[in-house]
Amino acid sequence: MAVSDPVADFLTRLRNAARAHHKVVRAPASKMLIEISRILKEQGYIKDFKLIEDNKQGILEVQLRYFRGQPAFRELKRISKPGRRVYRGVKALPHVKSGLGILIVSTSKGVMTDKEARRYNVGGEVICSVW
Repeated sequence: MAVSDPVADFLTRLRNAARAHHKVVRAPASKMLIEISRILKEQGYIKDFKLIEDNKQGILEVQLRYFRGQPAFRELKRISKPGRRVYRGVKALPHVKSGLGILIVSTSKGVMTDKEARRYNVGGEVICSVW
């Protein structure tokens, strides 16, 4: 079955797997999902990820991270959706939980966190928030 919003599907898979205390999550791969996974790994929300090649688009395998039996993230929230895109300039990027969480932003310089977007002085589409 075709998925109309692959990013929302990926975030939902991560949330559901974390609640069920799974170690690994698999999802159909895309460039955006690989970039989101890269940021989640850099920020310490997941252990690792890898791309498994098949003869189609590939499979993204993500290893979840837990701390004292709880997932490393509490909330993964999709902000910009296919029906309502959310764009913010660099000065209008909100802080997630007073700076404890991150926003993942798709900018003209690539996919990055809100802190990096402020450093490079670029705004863009706010993909999701992680806390």
